[in-house]
Amino acid sequence: MSNKNFNSKTEAEEVAAYFGNEIKGKTVLITGCTFGGLGFEAARVVSKNHAGLVILAGRKQESLDDAIEKIKAETPSANLRSLLIDLASLESVKHAAAEVNAYSEPIDVLINNAAIMASPYYTTKDGLEAQIGTNHIGPFLFTNLILPKVLASKTGAPRIVNVSSMGHVFSPIRFDDPFFDNGKAYAKWLAYGQSKTANMLFSRELAKRYKSQGLTAFSLHPGVIFTNLARDVDMAEFSVPIKDYEGNDHGVSDTEFKSVGAGTATHIVAAFDPTIVSESGSYLSDCQIAMDQAKPYAKDDTEAAKLWALSEETVGQKF
Repeated sequence: MSNKNFNSKTEAEEVAAYFGNEIKGKTVLITGCTFGGLGFEAARVVSKNHAGLVILAGRKQESLDDAIEKIKAETPSANLRSLLIDLASLESVKHAAAEVNAYSEPIDVLINNAAIMASPYYTTKDGLEAQIGTNHIGPFLFTNLILPKVLASKTGAPRIVNVSSMGHVFSPIRFDDPFFDNGKAYAKWLAYGQSKTANMLFSRELAKRYKSQGLTAFSLHPGVIFTNLARDVDMAEFSVPIKDYEGNDHGVSDTEFKSVGAGTATHIVAAFDPTIVSESGSYLSDCQIAMDQAKPYAKDDTEAAKLWALSEETVGQKF
């Protein structure tokens, strides 16, 4: 059964050891694996617990090489592979997906962890507002292109985890203007919130569409952690409340900050806990299912279906 003792302080290391039997032998693909971040920590602890193959995906080869070297130093037997992917480029996403589809191994677990946060306005290579482009549209395309590889999992229980955030409270999907009028109406925290709501709705729609094929999907809030994700944010910004789409204030300064290990613990629960399968499509926080913390618009199946259609239209491909 799921470990009800896991909480906001539990470290990824402990969760991975607890689910060691579930991790053993599996092929796990994780995006955003730079040293010091949550993706790296997830790769490190699953490697340590005998995953069959861990694919570290990221934008820079030298960062991936560094991450692999560090994991190997701790777990020399780790079977690691790097995958270059720039989620802000649909061409790069397609190239990476083709590479994955050429692997001999199916993918048992996909963790879409890479993201940007509250960046100043800029656009992706394809002209999309960068936060929704990098945090949702890129992962949406990548996931769908490699989905046959995931559904081919020999475990019979393939899983997809989309790392979202409590930040989803800042904004629902702005169906009338998802790209902020080409930057003219840009508000960085609303853009971040929209992208994180998208991660939750994407998980719900995946869970619904592929339930009959054994797929489970989850989204999660890792907690508030000092990582390179916050590179565009001045920490002083967190001392004043952030306004959501309705103008309500959300204080971040009173939030309990987590270590990178504790911030990655929920990734491991979402990816490997066998007891939550029946709750596929759910949102987790502090290692537990936390649907009560999800805004109504982030767990609305009509919104999820609408977002899927908008995403298909954006990438110019139907799935």
